[in-house]
Amino acid sequence: MADDEKQPGVPSTGTGGNSGPTGATAGGSEHSERGAVAFSPVEQDRPHAPTVTGRAREGMFGIAGSGDTSGFGGLRLPAYAPAPAERPYGGWFDEVVDETAAALSERGLVAFDDAVAQVTVDRGEMTWYVAREHLPALAQTLRDDQALRFEFLSGVSGVDYGESVPQQLHSVVQLLSMTYRRRLRLEVCLEPDDARCPSLVSVYPTADWHERETWDMFGIVYDGHPSLTRILMPDDWNGHPQLKSYPLGGIPVEYKGAEIPPPDQRRAYT
Repeated sequence: MADDEKQPGVPSTGTGGNSGPTGATAGGSEHSERGAVAFSPVEQDRPHAPTVTGRAREGMFGIAGSGDTSGFGGLRLPAYAPAPAERPYGGWFDEVVDETAAALSERGLVAFDDAVAQVTVDRGEMTWYVAREHLPALAQTLRDDQALRFEFLSGVSGVDYGESVPQQLHSVVQLLSMTYRRRLRLEVCLEPDDARCPSLVSVYPTADWHERETWDMFGIVYDGHPSLTRILMPDDWNGHPQLKSYPLGGIPVEYKGAEIPPPDQRRAYT
């Protein structure tokens, strides 16, 4: 039985063709009428440089001068920056962008180009780099609009790309539309000295523990969170262990009355 026969009105999971409420239906609902908007691409002016999501690598794990004979010491990889996507994005990606732009305009919230600094399509996935002040309004629109219906937030996580990368901290939100079987990634880029991002708990209650874990590991403060406390580390822990600036040596360990120093303070046998 064909996929569309199993669930009438639900788009197929293919990457091409017309899918979703604006492309798959020709009914008289208010959202199918908005289909004209979906097929009229939103012009996107992106004058800034592409968002950097990586840094140049030299050697294995950044180690140098270790007498390495494996060849990894000569490894050189440039920093990776995802290129901003250009129209047409392909598949249902164009429809989601156009439906979101139309929904934001109908609600009088913010222009899509003001909320989303960059759209990236890579490896069959779409990522929106979002201005943090517009994140809650954008997320609620994605959740509530009948043509979008991203009902489920499946995760919030953090990334630290290191000191050489501008806006090195990223707060990453994974959204899922169970209705239309689509996934969308939202990223907010932050500076370490201003690592604050609006909480999405009021829009997606599942963000509660995810945001606590991201704060615990990366130090990103989610403004508006009902109880931003540690969830993995002890309450009195100092620092955020997954930051690049966090010391790799760990902490001293007490063992039967003796104290074992961190690895980077132990005796070296070289």
